[in-house]
Amino acid sequence: MIVTPNPQRRSEKSRQAILSAALELCTEKGYGRVTMESIAARAGVSKKTIYRWWHSKGAVLLEAVIEALVSVTPFPDTGDLEADLRTHMVGAVRLLTSPPFGPAYTGILAEMYHDDSLARAVNDQLVGPRAEAARDRLRSAQKQGRLPMDADLDLAVEMLYGPLYYRNALRKPPHTVERHALLAEHVLRALGHNQNGL
Repeated sequence: MIVTPNPQRRSEKSRQAILSAALELCTEKGYGRVTMESIAARAGVSKKTIYRWWHSKGAVLLEAVIEALVSVTPFPDTGDLEADLRTHMVGAVRLLTSPPFGPAYTGILAEMYHDDSLARAVNDQLVGPRAEAARDRLRSAQKQGRLPMDADLDLAVEMLYGPLYYRNALRKPPHTVERHALLAEHVLRALGHNQNGL
């Protein structure tokens, strides 16, 4: 009896080669010039292999960005909410504004306006989970008495991260560490942040 390989089972070695190739090409050529053919050639895999796992180059690059973002920008909980938010935001901005992830992230944001499937993936896999992680950190602060229990956490997340996406969309330079600190301070003050807790 012949066992047919499961087409959904991904080789981790091939997956990493594809993600690395996509990021390298995006940095070298710019998002618009990257093709599935060039990714396949650089990674040493067939184009069919890539299409079996991802529907577009945007989906490939999105997976690479998410993987990096989750691994290097956790939401710390040191007890100092303002410092924790600043640490996270600075880490995220540094990752998303410099090679190899910056060019990929900028290209994904532009492409999602023309690719509904990519737009859904960005919201479902990147924005949604990261926003929930931020709300979790803010809920922890509520339990510690550092934020009022009636604070609007959805609005807080938008106030914290909206300016970062705005600057990226308009291709403005990223905020300095000092500006991130000021942003976090203003948002937390608006929410009624109590540094001393219970």
